[in-house]
Amino acid sequence: MGISRPVLVTTAAFAVAVLLAPVSATASPGATALPAKPVPSGGSDPVRERGGSDSALARARPYLGPPSATAEALRHQSPSFHRDLGYPRHTALRTPAVNPADKSIKLGLIPYHSIAPRLNALQKRSDRVSVEIAGKSATGRDLYLVTVTEPESRHEARDQERMRERIENEPVSAARDRRIKSEYKTPVFINNNIHGNEWEGTDAALKLIEELATAKDAGTAGLLAKNRIYLNVTANPDGRVAGTRANANGFDLNRDFITASQPESRAIRQLAIDKQPAVMLDLHGYVNGTLIEPTTPPHGENYEYDLFLKNSYANALGMEKAVNDLGYTAEKDGVRPAEIPFRDQAEGWDDWPPIFTPQYMPFQGAVASHTIEFPMRVNNSSYDSLPVEELRRRSAINTGIAGAAMRATLDYTRANRASVIADQIETFRRGATGAAQVPVSEETVPGVPGIGPEDVYTTTFPRAYVIPAGERQRSATAAARLVDHLVANDVRVERAVLPFRLAGRTHPAGSYVVDMRQPKRGIANVILAEGRDISPDVSAMYDISGWSLGLLWGATVDKAVSGELRVLSRPVDAASATGSVARHGDLKLRLDDPRELAAVNALLAQGVQVRRTSDGAAIVPASARSKARVLADRHGVAFTATHERGVAPLKRTRVAAAVTSGEQFALREMGFDVVPVSTSVLNAGFDWSGTDVLMVSAGLSHAALTPAARDAFRASGAGVVGLGADGAAFTGAAGLIQATAVEGNGDANGVVRVSNAGGPITGGAPGHTFVYSPVWFTGLGTGVRVDQSYGTGNPLVSGHWRATAEGTGGPADAAGRPSVVSGTSASGTPVALFGTEPLFRNHPKGAFAQIGRALLNR
Repeated sequence: MGISRPVLVTTAAFAVAVLLAPVSATASPGATALPAKPVPSGGSDPVRERGGSDSALARARPYLGPPSATAEALRHQSPSFHRDLGYPRHTALRTPAVNPADKSIKLGLIPYHSIAPRLNALQKRSDRVSVEIAGKSATGRDLYLVTVTEPESRHEARDQERMRERIENEPVSAARDRRIKSEYKTPVFINNNIHGNEWEGTDAALKLIEELATAKDAGTAGLLAKNRIYLNVTANPDGRVAGTRANANGFDLNRDFITASQPESRAIRQLAIDKQPAVMLDLHGYVNGTLIEPTTPPHGENYEYDLFLKNSYANALGMEKAVNDLGYTAEKDGVRPAEIPFRDQAEGWDDWPPIFTPQYMPFQGAVASHTIEFPMRVNNSSYDSLPVEELRRRSAINTGIAGAAMRATLDYTRANRASVIADQIETFRRGATGAAQVPVSEETVPGVPGIGPEDVYTTTFPRAYVIPAGERQRSATAAARLVDHLVANDVRVERAVLPFRLAGRTHPAGSYVVDMRQPKRGIANVILAEGRDISPDVSAMYDISGWSLGLLWGATVDKAVSGELRVLSRPVDAASATGSVARHGDLKLRLDDPRELAAVNALLAQGVQVRRTSDGAAIVPASARSKARVLADRHGVAFTATHERGVAPLKRTRVAAAVTSGEQFALREMGFDVVPVSTSVLNAGFDWSGTDVLMVSAGLSHAALTPAARDAFRASGAGVVGLGADGAAFTGAAGLIQATAVEGNGDANGVVRVSNAGGPITGGAPGHTFVYSPVWFTGLGTGVRVDQSYGTGNPLVSGHWRATAEGTGGPADAAGRPSVVSGTSASGTPVALFGTEPLFRNHPKGAFAQIGRALLNR
């Protein structure tokens, strides 16, 4: 069946169209796809530019109101690329100042300040090389995207873009298109140095670029005639210079792809959407022998894993041969033979969570994507202890291995170009038509030995998700954030023009609809689904196992498993604005969302006299209405009219924080004044004046404080908010309140059900939160309040949480136990303890406010 197209709207009919048309009547179950995504006219807006066709809707787009605060912020944080230019696209790169402290130099590798001059020279030397700025790092350093391909006129480049869009948006017809089969250039993406102290991929990439730029042989000419090779030269320049795994904000970028809190990961996400790579490498270190994915189980249940495994395993074999053929040996060089986890390991290196770069890429069309771990360690203690000569020997080996993997991947792509593109088209076709996944087996994926039941992970995609408007939506602000995140991940979202009924429930006009018959259904389900409890499947996971944004980001999300989807709707490029201010009387601001905390902290910073209610909301005087309007517009929050007086004043809060980088980032996102501290900082004579609360989750031991530091803390009168075992240990050692922390399995993590008691910390909080090494509390003293408890039965919704080998620490032990408690010490110090992880890696947005409220409740 064909695609349901929007009604053509003429200029004269535009006023009527705002109310009535154009709309897309989302197809019934027999349809093959949603309407093609509209292309905005003029300019390049990374949030709004969605690709697609020149449909009537794109030509005469109704005004849907201003975009949400989240969308406006993202517009200035994502890269943009000029799609209407040919190749080469030469950019005169700014040359950074020479930095002799760049950690690359000691290893004999290229320092960041030398990359731009080298790329400028290559652009002048070869018309095969293009350089663009893909984005900025956390400190503002340029991210260099190099494209290597044969020259293309503007017309030819546009033609390539049209074919790319057809592959995604019209996969059924694209599969039959002879021009795509013969003329489309396969996109290959090579990502380097995402961990800043895993350097060598950058140097191998630069060598590859130069070789391809200058080679005269027919093989290279043929490769570049049929492929575009994209290289992110250094994905983490701040970490490269500083010699740190993390970026300048302290984030592991290779754990950020489902959250996308950092500019570097957002830049890569946009590259994935715009370039739509079919094959992808991500260069890392250090595992000896060289580790080449695909991975052990469990495998992500939202992949088209049969297509992915077919290509990834075959390419891995080619890379393995290329690496081993370099001739390095364990005896002579300290280099062991390469390993493929899928073939050589039982578990422990999985591709379950979509937080890693290669595990995110299949949701944007990659049918082969790999982490490559070169073997010879040169970072951390090795960097400091080994002689320079040995470090440089190791780095040279790693650079050679990285280059071998890159060249083997190009060989695979060239040799299998037709099937690689066909498999990418098939990935999108299955999504667009609602086709079932194909379970992997030795019959469905011939040529891959050893496939067993342990490798079979599939899911049943629902018919649709609805993010409802109106009274059933617990937070319009959170809903807008979630919608904008879906759009930023290239998920098609529509907004209902009229009320509609689906799966036995009526939804009001203004509700957002995610039809799961769309090309990128995989990433839509990754974001919105509850996830799965995989505790029975494997003994432990490499990293997190649960992440559901549908449960953790604070919005109400309804899943319609089945049913006929008939809804009059409009495509969404950004969520509608959600900010509002009542015209009369005092104002009430719920503090359920980090944006609401940011707004109240901004008011407090301006000297506004704000009071809190017994359930943790904020009362703002009518005299601050003009300030509230500015903040409502900026943060997308709603100030409603109220006659409540409030029970206590709120004050601007300065937080001394011994916390992780992700927690510190989240605190600042909520507008708190944060001063990082640690055991050494406090022992050095920290000035407590002006500090209101000490927050502890890592890096601070009460037992390791000097007597003077303990006395200074005690005399400060600062409240305490403790997270996890470390926070509880500090509070217990300080003798503040009576509560015994019980540590669960340290490997456990995921999304859990909780029961909230209400009040100033958890009033209005959602019924789910996140845990990592969960903790619960027993032996509560007089006056210690239970603010939140783990759900009864098995509280784990999705993730991995087993009991320990001794049979303790599992979810059954935590069930019904207090997860958040609070109280006041004998000297009047307010204390709150969390056994959960409400700020984990800046991800569980719907739980942030619990920490924010605890900090304000002093």
